[in-house]
Amino acid sequence: TCNASAAGAAAGDGSNSRPVVLSPLEQRVGGICKTLTNFFPVWVVLAAVVAYHNPPLFAWFTDQHVTKSLVFCMLAMGLTLTFEEITSVFIRSPQLLLLGMVLQYSVLPCIGWAISRYWGLSASLAIGVALVSCMPGGTASNIVAYIAKGDMPLSIMMTTASTLMAVFTTPLLTSLLVGTLVPVNAKAMFMSVVQLVLAPVIVGTALNQYFPQAVQRVRIYTPFLATVAVVLIVGSMISTNVAVVSQSGFTIITAVLCLHGCGFSLGYFISKALGLSDKVCRTNSIEVGMQSSALAAVLAKIHFPHDPMIVAPCVLSACTHATVGSLLAGYWNLTAKDSEQL
Repeated sequence: TCNASAAGAAAGDGSNSRPVVLSPLEQRVGGICKTLTNFFPVWVVLAAVVAYHNPPLFAWFTDQHVTKSLVFCMLAMGLTLTFEEITSVFIRSPQLLLLGMVLQYSVLPCIGWAISRYWGLSASLAIGVALVSCMPGGTASNIVAYIAKGDMPLSIMMTTASTLMAVFTTPLLTSLLVGTLVPVNAKAMFMSVVQLVLAPVIVGTALNQYFPQAVQRVRIYTPFLATVAVVLIVGSMISTNVAVVSQSGFTIITAVLCLHGCGFSLGYFISKALGLSDKVCRTNSIEVGMQSSALAAVLAKIHFPHDPMIVAPCVLSACTHATVGSLLAGYWNLTAKDSEQL
């Protein structure tokens, strides 16, 4: 899901400055935060279950809090980058990055289009599924790729590139997929993605570029804080849409499971068919299968405020890809060989 918690944990030191020497207390707290962050799928699913059965627990977390939390997640991702690294995203292994972007913005949108048209969903749920399929990769994919022994530099580059490209691709794809179901203001959505994604990423990158030592101290906590933000976002979305999720029923659950299941599967097997290493195949599978569901939910709230049903697929998507992704990561962690090469 948006889940920028992963970016800081997986990226390491994005600056060229000398590493900061952390005190024993900072190291201990940082270790605890990292361990808790590694269990993010558990917290996401737990938040969804608790919010469904006891909505008042998350009632205080309003739409304004959700939006600000998403911005914080993107800021946390920016704190792991430098401007040189953003530039190098398009230079290191450009063929692998290009393949990843093609898979990311073709596989899930095509599946999302098919499901939204032929799964027998209501118009509102169909719009939600299509919207989720148009999102950039969720930054939680970085930590899942890490657990799955994937190609971490490629994973981080794909997340960064898809996030930057989302400024253009998300409004365009949403207009193409959703525009036939309901009018979409592509210009307004473009501005939303700029404000919610691009601006905080650039601010975070600038802070890391010019104040690297201070950021190094902060960055040991931001993955965990971003995980908390994502958990609260999912809990809030579920708690305010309990009736909607209940009404959605089995049909939308299977639709979302099919969407992400196909994303994970096709991302892996298309890469395998192209002769790529298993390490890259696992990475592509995770990057294609995990989208920024929180961004989809926020955009649904902003651009379709009078139809809460559209949010249901977004919050179900967050729980689904977090669960499926973590199960795959656990399996690959046990079966993958550490000696694998690209």
